[in-house]
Amino acid sequence: MIPSYAVGYVVIGLAAVLCGVIAWVVVLQVRLSRMIVQYRRLMQGTESENLEQALNVYVGEVQQALETFSALESETRRMDRTLKHSMQWMGMIRFNPFRNTGGAQSFALAIVDGRGDGVVISSLHARENTRVYAKPLHKWESPHTLTDEEKQAIARAYQQQG
Repeated sequence: MIPSYAVGYVVIGLAAVLCGVIAWVVVLQVRLSRMIVQYRRLMQGTESENLEQALNVYVGEVQQALETFSALESETRRMDRTLKHSMQWMGMIRFNPFRNTGGAQSFALAIVDGRGDGVVISSLHARENTRVYAKPLHKWESPHTLTDEEKQAIARAYQQQG
């Protein structure tokens, strides 16, 4: 037989264990509620029945996005190579090379690509005729002697590249 004072200790012990179990259930319920909220947020906007299906859909979408990104990256590289060979900068100077003609009808025009290669075209206008000259550019330099106006046109084109 159990003494009467021991029954009280057993009841107090069981009450403490019951309080601990209730506290543990409350903690688990709070965690479960948070997980349910997160799960619903994760599944929002999907037609999947479970998390595995939703993740498979997301993985497929990510793979498709990576393939698209890779294609865009290679296209960007191709366009960058192409653009380096296209005209990117221009500089023009109008001037009057002869005192006996009116107006600044003559000009020097520099047309340069992304590598600094291009051409300088000069036109000298006189009353009797107009002469046009072209000089090649390689890395912003020409193997031919340049006039001051042609140098100014090249400088204007050079300034455009920032």
